[in-house]
This record gives sequence, structure tokens and C-alpha cells, in this order.
Amino acid sequence: MAEVSMMELDPTGRNVHGEVARLRESGPAALVLLPGEVRAWSVTRPELIKRLAGDPRVSRDPRRHWPAMATVPADWPLNAFVQLKSLITAYGEDHRRLRKPLSGTFGRRRLELLRPRIEEIVDQLIDGMDADAGAPICLRERFAAQAPAEVMWDLFGVPDSLRARFSSGLPRFTNTAATPDEAGAAFNEMVSCAMELLAAKRVFPGQDLATDLVEGQASDPSMTDEVLIHTLITMLGAGIDTTSNHIANAARALAVDPVQRRLAVSGEVGWDDVVEESLRRDGPVMHLPLRFAVEDFDLEGVTIKQGEAILLAFGAPGRDPGWHVDAHEFDLTRSEKDHLAFGYGVHYCVGAPLARLEGAIALERLFTRFPDLELAVPSDELVPHTSFIGCGFQSLPVNLRPRVHAER
Repeated sequence: MAEVSMMELDPTGRNVHGEVARLRESGPAALVLLPGEVRAWSVTRPELIKRLAGDPRVSRDPRRHWPAMATVPADWPLNAFVQLKSLITAYGEDHRRLRKPLSGTFGRRRLELLRPRIEEIVDQLIDGMDADAGAPICLRERFAAQAPAEVMWDLFGVPDSLRARFSSGLPRFTNTAATPDEAGAAFNEMVSCAMELLAAKRVFPGQDLATDLVEGQASDPSMTDEVLIHTLITMLGAGIDTTSNHIANAARALAVDPVQRRLAVSGEVGWDDVVEESLRRDGPVMHLPLRFAVEDFDLEGVTIKQGEAILLAFGAPGRDPGWHVDAHEFDLTRSEKDHLAFGYGVHYCVGAPLARLEGAIALERLFTRFPDLELAVPSDELVPHTSFIGCGFQSLPVNLRPRVHAER
């Protein structure tokens, strides 16, 4: 039997869309090499991603369905995504039980109650940037990262004393180029922050989700402190870092395309269209580690064996030329903006409605105040995150208003 070729994913994430284009051409599933010499089957095509994400023969629980976990070191850079004991890595009934306490959190009624607070946070950040509008600023640092962070701090009742530590540590979770020491330190720091948050809620409970999780332990003995800690890390990370990428990616797309920006600012297309087109073309997550085969199965001629790892590229379908015409073009007027940016199936992102609402509010208010916002550096000089998981840029320098050049 001929040996199957294998691509090593670039841990620095310099060209994730180019990588998935090559993987797409390799067939229904392609072997990839992850950090730590871990092998996985990469799946990039939308119909196959949806099939596997909804297939009970595919699990997210490494403890039950990934024998190779026994050989993965404690400081493996992907541990934050694979070994956390939370709803994101649970399977079957365990997953339904862990997801249930959060299922009603992001319903329409709850979001409408949150809207005024989100608008207040966004307006305060914009006012702060407006005061410094005479010079280039980093839109990611000053706005795209701050807005969702403040929302999540409120939702989970994170005290001021922990916010800076969480903000510093969470982005390091997606750094797939981290050394073992760096990965281990990032993980330990997040565990420490979450432990302090839980301890604070036991002494000073509040009207927040962290308190709800603590109080839920009384009726669910399986909800151990470890599970609570990992759930907090999962929810805060997913609610901040991915939404930061989304807002920054959408702002960049509008900043470099005055035609599309004019359509949005003028109201010819809605801000919901901006959100969906950005999620389609520039989804905030590319590869989401990992899933595992519960049993042998065939995927269009490729045999995936029991216990093998699977890497679903949720950010790839939006640019799949078989799914969208001119898939690489940012076009707010396209009628079909389907994407898998929030996943699919039972693990579909529980916070997707909140992320959409935050994105629409942030972008509308940003470009209403600064309709001529432009990049302060050439687009090709933007540096991607050092990650094949998150899709975004390390910084986003912009001029909020057109630069006025003094006459000589």
C-alpha cells in the first residue's frame, strides 16, 4: 500500500488560506502534521465538515476516543483546545449536560437586555479613540479586542483585579508556534485566573454567569471544580478572542474597499450583511482542534480509523470556490453568504447570537463615527497571528480620519 503524503501545518499561520486551498485539492481528507508530531486528518470541504460535525461516530472527547493522548506531553501547545474538560471536548450525554446551563444564556430576550450595555461599551471606546484621532491607532488593541472583552467581563462578573491578567493570557492560547514552556505558562496562568474567579464568586456571588455555574454544582455532582475552571476558560476565550478577530477582520475589509464601505455606511446594505460576509470570507477561526473517530468509517474513499484525530477547517468553506462564486471577493451584495464560522451540529457555538450582535453594533457605530477610516499601513504589511487556529492580525493600525498633509 502506497504511503499517504502529509502536509505540515505552518504553526506561525502566515498563510492559512493558502494552506487550506492546497488541502482542499488533496481530496476529501488529507493527513497533516501538527505541533508535537501529532497526525490528524484535515477536512476542508463544507459538505464533509457538516457531515462529520453531526456524525455520532466522531467525538471531541480525547479521554474516551483518542489513544494517542497518552503520549501527548502536558505542555503540548494544543492542550488548551484538546484536553480541557468542558462542553467543547465532551461527547454524547456529557456534552448535553454541560451545555444545558448555558443554552438559554444567549437567547433573543437576553440579548435584547444586553444591547444597551453593548452599545454603551462601544460608544465609550469610540469616544476614547476620537480623542486620539489625530494620529494612527491600533484598532485591534483599542477597539476590536476591548469591546467583546468588556461584554464578557460583565456577563461573567470578572472583577477588575483579574481583567488585565485574563486579557494578557487568553490570546496566547491560540499561539500554535508557542514553545512548550510558553504553552504551559499560558495554560497555568488561565487556570490560576479561573480559580481566583471561582473563589471570589463563592464569597461574593453576583448576578452573573460565573455565579450561576458555581451554584449549579449543588445539583450536579459531576460538575467538579476542574470542569468549572475549564468551562470558564473555554467561554471567556471563545467569547473574546474570536469576536475580536471578527470585528478587526470586518473593519479591515471595509477600510481597504471604499465601494463596499460606502454601501454599508449609506445603508444600501445592512450591517448584518457586513457581519455575515465577513464571517464567510474571513472567519475568525480556521482549524478547530480536534475530533476523533469513535469507529472506523469511510469518507468518500478515505478510511479514517478508530482513534485517529480529525481537524475540521471551519474557516475554509467560506472561500471554497465550489460553494461560492468569486469566493475570495468581499461582496456585501452577494445573495448567498453561507459559512461555518460558528461550527456545525451539536457543538455549534452557543455564543453565536451574541457575537453577531456585538459585531453589528461595533461596526455600525465605528463607521458611522469614522466613515473614512483607512489603514495606516499597506494591507500586505499586516502581520497574522502566530496561529493556524485563529484568523486575524496581531495589530491593525488605522487612521480614523483622512490624514491632512501640511502645505509646503
